[in-house]
Amino acid sequence: MKKYLFVFCFVLPLLALSQKQEWIHPGEIWPDQDGNHIQAHGGGITKVGKTYYWYGEERRQGLDSNKRYVSCYASRDLINWKFKGDVLQLSDPENLGRRWVCERPKVFYNKKTKKYVMYLHLDNSTYKLARVAVCTSDKPDGNFTYVKSFRPLGHESRDIGQFIDDDGTPYLIFEDRPFGFRIATLTEDYLGVDKEVCLIPMHMEGGAVVHYGGLYYAIGSALTGWDPNPNKYATAVSLAGPWSEFKDIAPPETKTYGSQSTLMLKIDGRKKTTVVFMADIWKPRTQWDSRYLWMPIEIGDGKLWLPQPRPWKVDVKSGEVKFK
Repeated sequence: MKKYLFVFCFVLPLLALSQKQEWIHPGEIWPDQDGNHIQAHGGGITKVGKTYYWYGEERRQGLDSNKRYVSCYASRDLINWKFKGDVLQLSDPENLGRRWVCERPKVFYNKKTKKYVMYLHLDNSTYKLARVAVCTSDKPDGNFTYVKSFRPLGHESRDIGQFIDDDGTPYLIFEDRPFGFRIATLTEDYLGVDKEVCLIPMHMEGGAVVHYGGLYYAIGSALTGWDPNPNKYATAVSLAGPWSEFKDIAPPETKTYGSQSTLMLKIDGRKKTTVVFMADIWKPRTQWDSRYLWMPIEIGDGKLWLPQPRPWKVDVKSGEVKFK
């Protein structure tokens, strides 16, 4: 009797962990298909066929403190994610010393070279290096190999973001602390930065851009480190600008509901185009417990608004969103 009770109690939690999730719960623990909290902080999304790949900073406990890790998760519905492993395990590549920094991975796919190209913010402990690192892989789920680091077009680069326009042109967004954040095209092989398209003269990080309804929308957060602040947006007819005045994306007293932007994901469905605000809720003292705030935004006619977070889901085929 006791033996069978033990087997039943052991199997039941495993069954619970493998249950399919129906909703995205902003700000809550987000378990992968193994039941572990997703570790993909400061991340980005790359879609390959019908599969979305989510790359981010691996922050789980027990990691080798001499290395930096980028995790990868795969999903077809943006709700249920399978852990594909730590696709980059990087030892100090430029002799940067203790507490070196490797943040905000973003992956581009180059159709011509058939390479997956990862950009990262690479820095030393004092954030004075301010460079991007480039890694490549033949597959979306790695492993990625370190190639080089540099300052894009000679400028400082800290937080980075990615944007792929409707025509497939890839852009790197990077924060140049003395001046603002810059938007630049990549070289043909994606291994370098080709030319600057725009400098938005706002001192912001967490830069993200989306093209919707004939306008470009740019989002950024103020320079408050780990602490949240009111994220803001501006619009322009062209990426080159001119850009409008920046406005709040949510009630300023909420400080973007405790989050910081990392990407705006556009889902072009058969019936509707939905834009998802992807952001991190950082917990600097318990980084492994940092959460995510993903929410569909209200966007159009030059306005962008982040509704109060609540459970939701999206049909990636139709683009339609439902709230719980």
